[in-house]
Amino acid sequence: MLTVNDQIQIPHSEFDFTYSRSGGPGGQNVNKVNTKVTLHWQVDVTPSLTDAVRGRFQAEYRRRITKDGALVMHSQRYRDQARNVEDCLSKLQALILEIVDPPKPRVPTRPSRGSKLRRLNNKRKQSEKKYRRRKPSADES
Repeated sequence: MLTVNDQIQIPHSEFDFTYSRSGGPGGQNVNKVNTKVTLHWQVDVTPSLTDAVRGRFQAEYRRRITKDGALVMHSQRYRDQARNVEDCLSKLQALILEIVDPPKPRVPTRPSRGSKLRRLNNKRKQSEKKYRRRKPSADES
């Protein structure tokens, strides 16, 4: 059981793991042992997530979800299959924790009077600085 927080717990029966050979260094062992782990999880039909959390998850990670509605993750960080399974689950837990809390709505604010005056003064100073860099025209000299 993957425990994300107090409300969200996902049984391991919802996950489908496939194993394949890892790339990278590993000597002769890398050619014999299937240590790379691929996690498949059907996000669109899982009863473990509420509708709100599922919607935020699908919106936030839409590039990681296939057309069938399955999240696909890989791990080949370790040379041990069990550690790569745990790595996949911890990655999934981190993804879910990021979107569990709904985003706070932005409260629109208005610029203060002082900030407006400072902005206009800075614009005037910049304009004056650029104006002084110009060559004097014929009628000014």
